Amino acid sequence: MPQQKDIVKIAIQMPGAYPQLIRLDQKKPLSAVIKEVCDGWNLPGHENYALQYADGVQTYITESNRLDIKNGCILRLTKAPGRCAEDLFKGIQSSDLGVRCDSLKQLANVATDVTFAQEFISRDGHILLVKIVEDSNEGAVIMTHTLTAFMELMDHGIVSWENLSSIFIEKIASFVNTKVADASIQQVCLDILESMVPSSHSLFLQVKQVVTMERLITHLQTTNQQIQTKAMALLMALLQTAGDADRQEMFAFMNKKNLRQYIYKNIIHSSGSVQDEMAHYLYVLQSVALNHLEPRMRMPLDCYSQEQRDNLHILRQTAFETESENSLNNERRRSLCAKEFKKLGFSNNSNPGQDLIRTPPGLLALDTMLYFATRNPDAYSRFVLENSSREDKHECPFARSSIQLTLILCEILRIGEPPSETGSDYHPIFFSQDRLLEELFCVCIQLLNKTWKEMRATQEDFDKVMQVVREQITRTLSTKPTSLDLFKNKVNALNYSEILKLRQTERLHQEETLAAPVLELKERLKPELLDLIRQQRLHRLCQGTMFRKISSRRRQDKLWYCRLSPNHKMLHYGDVEDDAETPPIESLQEKIPVADIKGLLTGKDCPHMKENKGKQNKEVLDLAFSITYDVEYSLNFIAPSRTDFCLWTDGLNVLLGRDMSSQSLHSELDILLSMEIKLRLLDLENVPIPESAPVVPKPPSNYNFCYDFSQTEQ
Repeated sequence: MPQQKDIVKIAIQMPGAYPQLIRLDQKKPLSAVIKEVCDGWNLPGHENYALQYADGVQTYITESNRLDIKNGCILRLTKAPGRCAEDLFKGIQSSDLGVRCDSLKQLANVATDVTFAQEFISRDGHILLVKIVEDSNEGAVIMTHTLTAFMELMDHGIVSWENLSSIFIEKIASFVNTKVADASIQQVCLDILESMVPSSHSLFLQVKQVVTMERLITHLQTTNQQIQTKAMALLMALLQTAGDADRQEMFAFMNKKNLRQYIYKNIIHSSGSVQDEMAHYLYVLQSVALNHLEPRMRMPLDCYSQEQRDNLHILRQTAFETESENSLNNERRRSLCAKEFKKLGFSNNSNPGQDLIRTPPGLLALDTMLYFATRNPDAYSRFVLENSSREDKHECPFARSSIQLTLILCEILRIGEPPSETGSDYHPIFFSQDRLLEELFCVCIQLLNKTWKEMRATQEDFDKVMQVVREQITRTLSTKPTSLDLFKNKVNALNYSEILKLRQTERLHQEETLAAPVLELKERLKPELLDLIRQQRLHRLCQGTMFRKISSRRRQDKLWYCRLSPNHKMLHYGDVEDDAETPPIESLQEKIPVADIKGLLTGKDCPHMKENKGKQNKEVLDLAFSITYDVEYSLNFIAPSRTDFCLWTDGLNVLLGRDMSSQSLHSELDILLSMEIKLRLLDLENVPIPESAPVVPKPPSNYNFCYDFSQTEQ
């Protein structure tokens, strides 16, 4: 007897027959299920049939995927994949043009199913399709169906792309390169080439050889958005698979043709899903282009490289006009060089190459400094000389700042990170600049100097300045500037004071966003915490308090004690001696039932304050309270302190069933709410919480480790 969880209720259809409603036993072999279905319709040869989904993707049901069938699924009885593969294999070889066309069209649809694809490929059906393409004797419609079916079969990864002949690859490339080729054929051929390129370096070389960059550019410039997208996908595949030399060659060609600018301007006018797909390709193009800088970023300066040492000296000589340096002896030349490298902002002025050992940014920092010095010599000299001549500790170190700025730009532009499969966050400015990193550096190093002065920074503020500069750059790039001039204007307008304003605005917005949930949490916690305070007040009343009787002659003031009974039903009180400690409740002879208490009076409303009207100062008035328990009787108190006044008045209000209202209540409630909310918001995931408090360690044997602030540091 099968268990209920192994039974699935489904419907099975077949053209020309009434559907069957069956209870599918998942433990029963699929062949036995198909036989029962065939018997239900009196169909012989159940081995020639199979089940597949009737809706959506019409996948064949197999032993490996049958557990995906859910209650209520509608299946269809159809040809077994082997039988279907055999029929289509014969159909595409028919001499009848109509049969061939219909067979190839059906093949293109059913080839998406991996079970069918295995059957068709096992009969060398894919080889037959390759032959049809190589012969090229068919019309455009049949060729489109053939290429589509071939692409669907290859997508399953059953056959390696490397098994394809060079004749087939050249034929596919010819469809791409032909100007008058059918658009549908070109789309599929571009798809095939894109899938082929990443498979091996040899296939990359073949495709690169037979599909010219000029032809790809033509496809990118067409008005057909599908062709544009497929051509862009192939270009990205070529760039990502290429070695450094080939990639540099391709980018040089693209820069020569201003292809970056054209791609961006053309792509932003695309629409729908095509725009999303093209945004991803723009992101990939940017990532691949910038990642060619990664080797320099990962490479530390080589102190034995004459070229790198010469570049360091070019930086120095461009900044400082050194007269007759060659006439100096070695010692004086080294001393002069060290002095000037120090002015340049190198930490290790005797061996500045040591500053460039850290990777990243490695040699990329030297490249950006050299680019700035050679392309903007006036701005470079002004930066260095302005800061090297300052003596007020506010000089901005060029070299140190440049190294850190290069690292920041690498992180913002994600240099060294491989492009993700779903990324689409690109910078439009990239498509207007062939050397984006270097140009951004030239703008941002001058921005850094400006921000340094606005912050009146010293060397100790270096990290703070770099944080502000990073924020200025990221905020500006997030506005998607399309040109370097636009970026420069925006980033310079975003000065330090503007950054502070933005931070304040965002902080307030964040607080407002968080305020509503926190207020809601406070309201939920209040009843529990108020109950805790009530218990504390009653506990304090049970402990009792020593009060002082105020008479007309203060020298004869006497003491009395009052406390609440443990069952909260009686107030016990009585006189005590001056030196008495906390008296036991039995020694307090007088008592008032809590049930008899009529009211609580405070301040000048108290009877004992009215009796001595005009004689009591404000301090005594603030500490006075009374309880009335009969029309003519009251028990009068003068609290020893404001804290005791709050504790007793709150406690008496609790006994009377009223709300507490003292100042202490509000302050204590705020403290408890604040502590509770902080505890609730703590991230304690995977943090073990001990069940008991840790043991308090013993005090140290001496306190000689304490710092004596009375001693002045020498």
